[in-house]
Amino acid sequence: MQESCHRCGGELPAGSGESPFCPHCGSPQLFLSLENQSAETGGEAAPGAEGAATTGMLPPPSPRQVEWKTAIRCAAAVAAIGALLSLGAMRVQMLSPVSFLWVMSASLITMGLYQKRRPAAWMDVSIGARIGLVVGICLAVGLGAAMAGWGLVARFALHSMGSFDAQIKEQVQQSIQKSSTPVPADMLGFIASPEFRAGIMLAGFAIVSALLLLLSTLGGAFAGLLRMRRGPAA
Repeated sequence: MQESCHRCGGELPAGSGESPFCPHCGSPQLFLSLENQSAETGGEAAPGAEGAATTGMLPPPSPRQVEWKTAIRCAAAVAAIGALLSLGAMRVQMLSPVSFLWVMSASLITMGLYQKRRPAAWMDVSIGARIGLVVGICLAVGLGAAMAGWGLVARFALHSMGSFDAQIKEQVQQSIQKSSTPVPADMLGFIASPEFRAGIMLAGFAIVSALLLLLSTLGGAFAGLLRMRRGPAA
């Protein structure tokens, strides 16, 4: 069957191996079929079409993908404010309830900031839990750094950690008195050492960090559940 050029109407040679251009006007006669393209992937070749040409553009991101750059910034800002409130509560007793409420609702606040900056972002329980876990990590790091820094200032600059050391020593002695197992003398010496007090503080911080991670993850999941119908459907 003889074919004709789409531009000039001239007859094209029917033999194989000929030039893909019209011998009369030079117009190309090869075209990319639209069946090999996918509108959903921005011009990517359809699955199974091996060797099909593409536009070279990357497909759009999944609507359920978390934009971690924005999420981490929001979590870090909330954690920084929580650390400052915790430091202030150590000096001003009236700030203690505010600091506690801020830390407990850190995931809810972060989710609100995240969705305010990304109103089109999809939200569900899974995404909320993942962002809440990041909030817990930021809170643990921020509170740990703030407390450690304040402890160094209080011990070596203000010399006001004597009451804290005495309180730990008294609690340990009460525990020993209540215990029926005798404690060796060398163990008593270790209990009175600064290394033991540092270990007690690290253990307490580890427990608090684990609780923060758990509560933040649950709070993020709850916030994602409340906001899951505000994003576009996948």
